[in-house]
Formats: sequence, structure tokens, C-alpha cells
Amino acid sequence: MVSVPYRHNARQQAVLDLLERNYRQRSLVHVGAGNAVPLLKDSLWLVVRGMVKLAALSVHGDELLLGLAGPNEPFGEPLSTVEAYEAVALTDSDLLCLPCADIENSPHLALALWKATSARYRQSEALLALLGLRRVEERVRGFLQLLARDYGTPCQGGLRLTMRLTHQDIAGALSTTRVTVTRVIGILRDQNVIAFDNERHLIVLQPQRRAR
Repeated sequence: MVSVPYRHNARQQAVLDLLERNYRQRSLVHVGAGNAVPLLKDSLWLVVRGMVKLAALSVHGDELLLGLAGPNEPFGEPLSTVEAYEAVALTDSDLLCLPCADIENSPHLALALWKATSARYRQSEALLALLGLRRVEERVRGFLQLLARDYGTPCQGGLRLTMRLTHQDIAGALSTTRVTVTRVIGILRDQNVIAFDNERHLIVLQPQRRAR
């Protein structure tokens, strides 16, 4: 079942207000869609606008989707122990670089980032739970509903995903193949679980919409 995004607007605004007070003199780094974000050993990135894909390479050279970072969410090398970790902008994104030393010296900033990181942790747990489902159709359906809950924009009939994940991205997140994901996407569309708008953005339909 699709729910409205659980991100708390008050918390998001608190993070933005804190950054505005303390980092207004710092310039945002713009990263175009499809470009890699340089990972720094002693700094975190915070997404101000846009969406970043976090991935790694398996021992067989396949790309594995580890998660996504959206507005007000941090990512970076200090938060990961995965080898061959990489970050790529899914959409045109504006990022803020936060040195770890600054975070350590600002309890308020550290608390705000901890709350934002906890949301990423819950997302990772949800992805792991999806991998325990036997049927690939259930995994794909659950993955799209998770994305809609976390990052979807309300629209007529459901929640729209403005980021563009390839079928290979979804396959890498769910331990299956691109061909299987393509087949399941078609099934979910036929079942009116998902739809596409005129710009080919995926919409996860609300139950009442699917019942028609």
C-alpha cells in the first residue's frame, strides 16, 4: 500500500534553517545529471536539491544500488565501509560539502545530520527486507512503493517519481536481472499498480485509483 511521504516537513525545515544560519557564505556545488560526485575522505555531502544514486561494484563487476540520497539527506565516504563506493547524480543536483571537523564542532548540526542519516538507515533496512521476498514481482512492487513513499510527489491518482532509475538500477538493488524487471514493470502497469505520465515519469497509483 502506498502512503504519503513520511519525511517530516518540520525536521526538513529545521535542517535548512540551521544550514542557512551557519553556511550561507558557502557556495553550493552543482552536479549535472549523470555525473559522478567526488567522494572526500573527511567530508560529507548534503543534498540541497536533486537526487543522488549511491552504488558499488560487485566482485563480478556488476553495479549494485545501495540507496538514494534526496533533499536534506547526507552521504559520503565517512558513512560507508563499502569498497568501490560511488555516487552519481540522477538529476541535476545542488550539493553542500560539510567537513567532518565542522560537524564535530557543532552539536546542533551533528544532531540534524543524525536525524537525516537515520532516515537513510531506515531506507537501507527496507531494501534488505525486500530482498527476503521470494517473488521478484513483490520485490519490484515494494521497491517502487518505497521510492514513492520516500521521494514521491503527490499527483492525480498517486505519487510521481521524478528521478529516472533504469531497469538495470532496479535489478541491481533487488538482486535480479534487467530482463526480469522489464517484464515485471509491464505486469504492474497492466495491473494498474503503476502508470506513466506524458514525460515518462513513473507514477505509483493509490489503491482507490487502481480499483477503478
